[in-house]
Amino acid sequence: MDEEKDDDPGAFDPSIPEEGPSAPPPGWLDDIHGYQGHRGGEGDDPLYPPPPAYTPQPELDKNTSVPDVRVPQVSEEVARDALLRFVESRWRFSSKPARNMSFKELRAVTVYRYRLETFCETRTSGWQFEPYNGQLVDGAEFGRSPLPWDVPVAPPQRFSDGVEKVRVPHSCIVKKRCLICHGKGFRRKPGNHKRSGSTRCTSCHGRGRKRCLSCNGQGFKTCSVCHGSQNLLHFIQLTVTWKNNVSDFVPDRQPDFPDEKFEKVTGDPFFIDENVLVYPIRGFPDQEICDASSRLIQEHLQRFSATSRVLQQRQTIELVPLTHAFYTYSGKDFSFFVYGTENKVFTSRYPSACSVL
Repeated sequence: MDEEKDDDPGAFDPSIPEEGPSAPPPGWLDDIHGYQGHRGGEGDDPLYPPPPAYTPQPELDKNTSVPDVRVPQVSEEVARDALLRFVESRWRFSSKPARNMSFKELRAVTVYRYRLETFCETRTSGWQFEPYNGQLVDGAEFGRSPLPWDVPVAPPQRFSDGVEKVRVPHSCIVKKRCLICHGKGFRRKPGNHKRSGSTRCTSCHGRGRKRCLSCNGQGFKTCSVCHGSQNLLHFIQLTVTWKNNVSDFVPDRQPDFPDEKFEKVTGDPFFIDENVLVYPIRGFPDQEICDASSRLIQEHLQRFSATSRVLQQRQTIELVPLTHAFYTYSGKDFSFFVYGTENKVFTSRYPSACSVL
């Protein structure tokens, strides 16, 4: 008898609403000064461009000069060691050619990499809620909510990405009736929560019904939105996003060397210019670097200043080591490249492709 009683489903209450969307409909929440762009509902996340006072303006006809730099040289010993490390990482290659080759020429190539970084802050906001259980309500009676760009938020380390979510002061509103469960504290599970059978069923043991594991046979479960409190505390959540936007430029001067290899190595940053706004480089021996500096600075300002606050910019010029090594082995000519401060090697042709040393 007790087992039969346990399997009886609870009384079904049709007044308990079924599960559905958890977001309030548009217009259900009040307007907050400075945040009137919210319509309510899922996916509502207005973007707030920074006010003019937060937007730095570049000075006209201002530029930056760069000191002279000397191209580094790679010795035969360094080039041979780099090639030996390379062939040892390729099981098909024999190290014998690398040990016994004869160098003909080591040709240093001047490679500059220009990099522009623009560190930006973007602010968006949206309505959020939590169950209301009598906690303090920081509402309009405590004052007017600060505008999106007036909410103090500490940024991370410069040129580092990050996201911070903060509650806008004085934006809290309590709705005395949870919109999702209609203030009942429960939500009805869809379906009839029973299983019938004309013959003895091994699942319901012939009783014609089976307890729902999700609602425990009651036909409803605690509201996942208000957690049974029946009331919700709504507030505006400000999302502050910091992003370091990076653009690189390397002049294409070596048709036999793939430029994408430079992305995985470092160089010597002999020039670093950092300020709220940086200015185009002038008078550098490589005119392509000057042109790239002017073009990328203008592109970054146009792309980011309209929707984000530019906190800091940094432009660097690196001298990326690149040496074209020419050598002979068994009477044939070959070559390879040594590149980056890591002395990595690239070669499209090697004397031996066997595994015998």
